[in-house]
Amino acid sequence: MRKLTMDELNRISAEQFKEEANENLVLVLDSIRSMNNVGSVFRTADAFKVGKIYLCGITAAPPHREIHKTALGATESVDWEYVKEVSEVILSLKSRGYQIVAVEQTDQSTYLQDFCPQKNEKYAFIFGNEAFGISDEVLPLCNIGLEIPQFGTKHSFNIVVSVGIVLWHYAYLTAFTNLK
Repeated sequence: MRKLTMDELNRISAEQFKEEANENLVLVLDSIRSMNNVGSVFRTADAFKVGKIYLCGITAAPPHREIHKTALGATESVDWEYVKEVSEVILSLKSRGYQIVAVEQTDQSTYLQDFCPQKNEKYAFIFGNEAFGISDEVLPLCNIGLEIPQFGTKHSFNIVVSVGIVLWHYAYLTAFTNLK
């Protein structure tokens, strides 16, 4: 066994990424306080060809050294937009036909393993603040509450871990058609 070389990985350019990004898949970051987490979300979004990231509330926006440190250039490939009010983004996405999915533990959550995204549907996954989760005023605007089951003593994953788990699940169930 050996590691693949950079040439063998056949990485696409930022320009090609923008042409191939999945416009039916967007992320909404609701007041993420850690710039390292924001950068890591960009990097994960790049890996799954996410169409766009909306940065809301106190979420920092590029360019910033702390974001770039973990994004490793993904702020150049993944489209993003800063909008202060998360509810404004949600209402806009709803009006464009997106299913609004709050990744949050709620009294009406669907467990991740029971969530079956459809390949041709539009999805906006919302991820909330590291300490407080998704803003209370946003939850009534959502179509689905999505919960990642956990079995230990802690009640949450780091946001970046949650983003990775949810995007992997989405990609797997949509048969990787958006990754090729």
